[in-house]
Amino acid sequence: MTAAWSELTAAGVGTRAASTLTGLVRSTATRRRNAARLPTPPAVTHCAPVNKLSDLERRRVLDVLNCERFVDQAPLEVFAQLLDEGTYLCSVSTMYRVLRENAQVAERRRLARHPAKTCPELVATAARQVYSWDITKLAGPVKGQYFDAYVMIDIYSRYIVGVHVHTHESGVLARELMEHIFAVHGIPNVVHADRGTSMTSKTVAALLADLEVTRSHSRPRVSNDNPFSESLFKTLKYGPAFPERFGSLFAAREFMDSFTNWYNHEHRHTGIGLHTPADVHFGLAAGKAADRRSVLAAAREQHPHRFGTTVAPKILDLPDSVWINRPADESEAAKNSETAAA
Repeated sequence: MTAAWSELTAAGVGTRAASTLTGLVRSTATRRRNAARLPTPPAVTHCAPVNKLSDLERRRVLDVLNCERFVDQAPLEVFAQLLDEGTYLCSVSTMYRVLRENAQVAERRRLARHPAKTCPELVATAARQVYSWDITKLAGPVKGQYFDAYVMIDIYSRYIVGVHVHTHESGVLARELMEHIFAVHGIPNVVHADRGTSMTSKTVAALLADLEVTRSHSRPRVSNDNPFSESLFKTLKYGPAFPERFGSLFAAREFMDSFTNWYNHEHRHTGIGLHTPADVHFGLAAGKAADRRSVLAAAREQHPHRFGTTVAPKILDLPDSVWINRPADESEAAKNSETAAA
């Protein structure tokens, strides 16, 4: 392109017209033409520094560093000891340079190697199979004082199965929460949580082991491994009624009770077909879904020109399964099934 531009301008065509014909920006073409006219710079030869150690001297440095006396010491220590004895081989940086050239610079101490944490992959196809829980802080009446809200949720129905608010966090209080929830709603197959002190406490572990409930934990510093609890806390704290501070423990408990009642029985959740968590948790959603289809069918019969399809919107469908970290092959299979259904 630059060659064509140069030929046009050499033939007497203006630079602006040449740029229009070739589609090349005029400043770019000019810069390239001028660069092509410049003479090729001569090759620069770099001379070896006059203070560079000879091959024999470098070999001697390596032999000293690898001798039985100094093989387990750092170059800085070797340098100091040799100076104390009246010997100077080279600088410390040169010692490291020689070692690096011979692939001998490495950490000599034994280092802890932490194996990669397993990514939790949990699936629930009905309510009361997988519970997820976490603890969130509620600001108290004065700065620096907080109340701890222990909240457990069923990941399939999104139903809040239990909420306790206390002045502190402990494994004993977490165990009390679980014992109360399991007595009311039944024992799940899996209980999932992050790696907080209460979640990993021996008290909680012993309870779940006695009940033969599988424990699942998020990977360290991966909040996405506990998405249902995190999403619930965002709904809680971003709501317009959430106060900046709670005047007392009683006020915090009262608010959490009110929020739980609203969330379970009034809130229409997009992840469960716009049903309330209570309807899904207690098996009422199927009947209400049928009533919704009847309403839509009647409206479609009355105003057929207002509907572009004969099926209900997908957002009203209940999920077949709910995942925490769905595997890649499962995700692909789900997409294919949705495409085939469409």
